[in-house]
Amino acid sequence: MAEDEGMGGMDFGGVGDPLGNGEDTAPQVGLLSQYVKDLSFENPNAPAVYQWESQPEIDVQFNIGAQQLNEEVHEVSLKIEIGARAEGKTAFQVELVYAGLFALKNVPPEQLQPFMLAEAPRLLFPFARRVVADAIRDGGFPPLMLDPIDFGALYMQRAAQMQSEGTGIPAGEITGQA
Repeated sequence: MAEDEGMGGMDFGGVGDPLGNGEDTAPQVGLLSQYVKDLSFENPNAPAVYQWESQPEIDVQFNIGAQQLNEEVHEVSLKIEIGARAEGKTAFQVELVYAGLFALKNVPPEQLQPFMLAEAPRLLFPFARRVVADAIRDGGFPPLMLDPIDFGALYMQRAAQMQSEGTGIPAGEITGQA
């Protein structure tokens, strides 16, 4: 029996063969860890706030930051600020910085910024959303479920705006309002 009969005599052109130098050059991305970096909840008008009759107006702001920690590890942080006001006073205020460590290997330079400012925040957002809802609920208010944010569209919008202005997106930063 010939050696190649086990494969039906087919030649797969090296598919599955390791590279000659043993190095894998395919892009790789992994989420190493995610964590609350900073969390603040303020309820300055308690207990009177629980007697207010009007619904609070909610203002949500966010900022995405990214920094390289070493050759293959980057930190992406999603900062969410929420203010609720009713009857001319603050009902509550929440500030959260939720971050993740991402390992990136062999990612082309032109894909690094879109990943860090669009895809990475998309991966972190559901977890940050839960932290915010829990903090508000633990503060005695109904949990606030933030609407999903299309970070990819925001990145593209910001890139188009910066291109029309003749500048680029600042390395590692996007801000917005939800």
